[in-house]
Amino acid sequence: MKGGHNKKSVRVEFVMSEAEAELVKERMAELGITNLSAYLRKMAVDGYIIHLDMGDIQEMIRLLRICSNNLNQYTRRANETGNIYAADIEDIRTRLDSLWDGMDKLIRGFANIS
Repeated sequence: MKGGHNKKSVRVEFVMSEAEAELVKERMAELGITNLSAYLRKMAVDGYIIHLDMGDIQEMIRLLRICSNNLNQYTRRANETGNIYAADIEDIRTRLDSLWDGMDKLIRGFANIS
């Protein structure tokens, strides 16, 4: 495609019942899609649309940020005082174990997508 433009030149029209149109709207709403043309084009070409709930991934990112922030604080304290506390190390270890468990669940969920 020259110039980065996606040129669509073939027009396809079809008729559906009110019930079918409602069903299409419901499925679009479930997927969070608002562009009817894009939805119908994707369904016509691929036959399916995969919608991923990114809530779990966003939670994992949030937990990783918290863990990174704590690690930075522990590192700063170790550099200032020359001491590393066993409780701090255990706290980080516990948080990282929890994160790995969550990541394992996410990966298993992705593996079950067909």
